[in-house]
Amino acid sequence: MKYHFIAIEGNIGAGKTTLAHLLSKKLNARLILEEFADNPFLPKFYENPSQYAFPLELFFMAERFKQIKEMLNKTDMFQSITVSDYLFTKCLLFAKVNLPDEEFRLYQKLFDIMQQQVSFPDILIYLHAPVHKLQQNIRKRNRAYELQIQDEYLFNIQETYTSYIKQHNIKTIFIDASNADFLDNEKHLNVILDALNTDLDDGQHYFMLP
Repeated sequence: MKYHFIAIEGNIGAGKTTLAHLLSKKLNARLILEEFADNPFLPKFYENPSQYAFPLELFFMAERFKQIKEMLNKTDMFQSITVSDYLFTKCLLFAKVNLPDEEFRLYQKLFDIMQQQVSFPDILIYLHAPVHKLQQNIRKRNRAYELQIQDEYLFNIQETYTSYIKQHNIKTIFIDASNADFLDNEKHLNVILDALNTDLDDGQHYFMLP
């Protein structure tokens, strides 16, 4: 494996954490998972977005920054690969959707300071699924505060990600995850593993799941 830092991204319910768990086992990699449950503002945000968006995003950014810095600064002679179920830039993408202009400009200044100290992944795996598939996955995992997420919100997040993917400079494996079942369909996981073991040029590379 020539990649030492692999990040997985996608919309809410796209399957990031499931894939990260499976890849970390297959590759004997260290695992960085989003600690969303520790954010006290998350349930409040879904009840009252305008009041709690700014503290929500600040908390997430601080926690992600701390987590990535601590994990990547550790050396482990037995695990040379790190798999993360998020990209630090996720902070800015969600903030762009959730914050009004003035708060977003302030947030971006803080983000720019932190981003300079965070390593970019060697490769990004982006899972793209339609909103109806995302909603199915959200209902299946049954987190109470997520069940009220509206299609429009997921669509806005999707559009923000798509715009970012088109212009960023990280080597990207773009997966159509419309029918993804990484847990029970080994062929789907093998598509990811084969892509990681293929000599890919810089840019975006699209893969369909069987």
